[in-house]
Formats: sequence, C-alpha cells, structure tokens
Amino acid sequence: MNLKELFMKFWKSEDSKISIIRDVVVALLAVFIILMFLWGYTGQWFAAPMVAIESGSMEHPNSPFGRLGTIDAGDMVLVQKVTKVSDVIPHGGTIKGAEAENGWQTYSDYGDVIIYKPLGRTDVSQIIHRAMCWVDVYQTNGETTYTIADYGIYNQTSLTIEHLGLYNRNPGWSHSGYLTKGDNNEIIDQITDICPEPVQLDWISGKARLEIPWLGAINLFFEDVLHGKNTIGNVHQDSLICLGIVIAILVSIPIILDVYDYLKKRKKNNIKNE
Repeated sequence: MNLKELFMKFWKSEDSKISIIRDVVVALLAVFIILMFLWGYTGQWFAAPMVAIESGSMEHPNSPFGRLGTIDAGDMVLVQKVTKVSDVIPHGGTIKGAEAENGWQTYSDYGDVIIYKPLGRTDVSQIIHRAMCWVDVYQTNGETTYTIADYGIYNQTSLTIEHLGLYNRNPGWSHSGYLTKGDNNEIIDQITDICPEPVQLDWISGKARLEIPWLGAINLFFEDVLHGKNTIGNVHQDSLICLGIVIAILVSIPIILDVYDYLKKRKKNNIKNE
C-alpha cells in the first residue's frame, strides 16, 4: 500500500478514534495556515500578530450597532510591522499631511493608528492611538525649539495647536518623534502621563491593520480573571451581543453537521433494510 492509499484510507475512515485524530489534525493544520497568513501579512514572525483593545480611547461617537469600522474596546486588530518613518502616515495638520490632502484614512479618520510602548517600556500596557504628526525637536545653545511642518510651525519655543490640545505651551520634549492621540481624546498623549515624550520609531510595535470586531472581548475576560482587572467592563453591550451571536453560530455549525451526517446515515440504513 503506497502513501496515497494510506492517506485516503485515513481520510475516509469511519472509525471513531481515527475520526477524532483526523479532526485534530485538520484543526491544527487550519490554525497553522491562518498563523502563516497573519505572520506573512504583518511581518511579525513568531510573535503576536494582533492585539485586543482594552479601552475606549479610539472610539467614535454615535457609532452604529456593532461598531464596525472603528477601534473599540473588545475588538482585535492586526499589528503590521514598522521599520522606518515612512511606513507610518500621520494624520497631519492644516498645512500638509493626510487630512490637508484628503489622503490616507484608517478606522474612519486620517492617517495611521500605531501600537507603541510608552517611553519604550515593556513592563506596561502598549498604547494604540493615531499618529497625529511628526515633531522635530532641536537643542541649540541650551534652548529647545520645535518644528511641526504639518501645521506650518518652524523653530518655535512654544506651541499652540488647538486640535492637539496645545495652548501657548513649551512641552519640554527632549527628542523628535510622533505625537499621538486617541480619536476619543481631546489632547495628545505627549502632554499627559500616558507618554510624555514624542514616540520614537523603535518604540513602535506596528501599525493597526484590519479590524476583527468583538472577539477580543474573550481575551479581555481571561486577562481580567488572571490579573484581577476589569477591562471587559469597557466593552459596550452591543459588541457583547454581537459576540454572543458569533459564538452561537460557531457552536451550532458542528452540531448541524453532526445532525445532518446522522440523518444521512439513517436514511442510508433505511434504504438498505427495505
């Protein structure tokens, strides 16, 4: 018996033990294929290719039932690797950038959403916020100046940008990088305790790509159980309802298939007995 015949015998066997082994092999193969696709698309080889959203900082007001198209608590997003500054398209300002040029959009707003480690730390939760613009920070003769080309600001010692929550302020930043903000927040992270410095390239884990709605709530639930948190409380009721519907459908599929298989075999046996 050659390899092909052995495989066909294994594949078509109706033995219950072989059937279980076959189902496990198919499931593992499916998981491997999905992981290969995700790793290939995101470039995050043998690392977590997606993250679950814990908070509502990226939510948009008046979102429709199910909240598709935006990043909400309980969602999951793929994390596509970033290796250079040009990989990230920021929101931009009134002079240039994605908004001014009516250009690149993700998750119902202009520019890319990035996932980054605050101050490069690995002992705290990562932040997923929109890259608003790039700021160049210069130190000359003990004086710090800031240039944000997207807003037409060059070599200024204080900044006033209403859209970013800056009002006649010298933020005291020490290096260049991205200014970031949650779509549901009024001010940038860089004037809060979230991340008081511009985001450097090597702090960025990746940029958000695609939205897998609701399924992240499962991950949040187990994280809460293990670490005593309550992030699942941030997930909106409509998202939980949608998750329940998805789970019900997934659970019902194998049951329906088993019932169909049972009825098919019963019909076959009845025909034989006639």
